[in-house]
Amino acid sequence: MSRPRILIDGDTLKLEEILQVARNEATVELSSDAATRVRASRALVDRVAAGDTPAYGINTGFGTLAEVRIDKKDLRDLQRNLILSHACGVGTPLPFTEARALLLLRCNVLAKGYSGIRMETLALALDMLNRNVVPVVPERGSVGASGDLAPLAHLALVFIGEGEAFYEGQRMPARQALDRAGLKPVILEAKEGLALVNGTQAMCAVGTLLQLRAESLADIADVAGAMTLEGLLGSHKPFIPEIHDVRAHAGQKDVAAHLRRILVGSELVESHINCSKVQDPYSLRCIPQVHGAAREGIAFSRRILEVEVNSATDNPLVFAETERIVSGGNFHGQPISLAMDVVAMALTQLSSISERRVEQLVNPALSNLPAFLAKNSGLNSGFMIAQVTSAALVAESRVLSHPASVDSIPSSAGREDHVSMGMTAALKGRQVSDFARSCLAIEILVAAQALDFRLPLKPGKGALAAYELVRSKVPHMEKDRELHRDIEAVSQLVDSGELLAAVRSATA
Repeated sequence: MSRPRILIDGDTLKLEEILQVARNEATVELSSDAATRVRASRALVDRVAAGDTPAYGINTGFGTLAEVRIDKKDLRDLQRNLILSHACGVGTPLPFTEARALLLLRCNVLAKGYSGIRMETLALALDMLNRNVVPVVPERGSVGASGDLAPLAHLALVFIGEGEAFYEGQRMPARQALDRAGLKPVILEAKEGLALVNGTQAMCAVGTLLQLRAESLADIADVAGAMTLEGLLGSHKPFIPEIHDVRAHAGQKDVAAHLRRILVGSELVESHINCSKVQDPYSLRCIPQVHGAAREGIAFSRRILEVEVNSATDNPLVFAETERIVSGGNFHGQPISLAMDVVAMALTQLSSISERRVEQLVNPALSNLPAFLAKNSGLNSGFMIAQVTSAALVAESRVLSHPASVDSIPSSAGREDHVSMGMTAALKGRQVSDFARSCLAIEILVAAQALDFRLPLKPGKGALAAYELVRSKVPHMEKDRELHRDIEAVSQLVDSGELLAAVRSATA
């Protein structure tokens, strides 16, 4: 089956399309209008390069060396040296999906026609995507202004046949990867090196995939909370529309409505309708308020990313219509840095309240269930350490939630005197999302054990669908076993989308 095609025009790329290309589930093609704009901006760069007027990055040095004039005979070397000197990233390479997203986003900004790139250079980038040549890009080394210089330089190395790339899953020298894919490196002309390394595409690549995962985890958090609520015989009343209509935060209202759908048809709620308990703990009763606030933060981040991935972030910018090449600061990653910090904090909140619900489940003084949900407790420890693991992940997530966006270390001899730390924010947000997934998987696993003790009564339709899917992969725990295997099994149901799909099908 042929893969769908996504048209790249610099203006209309959607976050979901980035994910498709990142997973190599779609091909890319440049729109004809974008090609026209690219050629027009390149023509202006060629005219300026042929003249004697200083133009930053075209016939001058870079950063603090912007006042140094470069001879015309050295302009090719200037661009090549820029790529080589800036490729000083360290650490683990970006995963394939993030590296492909990075390449796609760079193509999209070049397609806007404000970069001055040649068509043949942009065509090589698109061919690399379609033939799955994935540059090796170390994930550390960017301070987020002038954009993601080091990661983008490693990306650009492959364009000139330097550095390394993955091809058919194998890591090799870039020139060899290009050759195997039937591609040839380019010789960069005036401005092209700068056009490849200026911008926020690395933080946006990591950030976009983090964003989409965070949105999914927000839904999973509601499912986990609903399962726990049913396992603890909690009240459904805190989710009635009237409560949320009088405090009309959109996220709060959405979560309450989602919970009502998940819980509809519950047999358990009828079983304790006349119980003496007046109020549930906050971790149950305030799910809409806490999860809703997290959703609001995640929604803020989406708005920022949707603008940024279709923005011109080069310096200087090439305006062919007015024949101006102007230096500015669109490469500064502050909007993304702040957004990624907010996502990390939102996910940490979801993890934190999830861990408190796990405590409610395993503590017999709070649950009126067997201690740690173990049969023959004492001989068996049950889910005692599952709560401890969740607590450890929450503690580390809190450390990682310290905002990177308020930090700055000047660089380039003081010329770049305020930077965004956007890549730092995105990378730590990615780590927090891993922890959040694990915390929610632990809660779902423990809640399923609690629901076992409530049989034959069944939870609401959505919670029941999640419970049954978990039980198809992980049996009830009769006696102690290696819980890390169970946590991993539930984590895979979360990551694959199977769990959400089952709940959505049951509540449609």
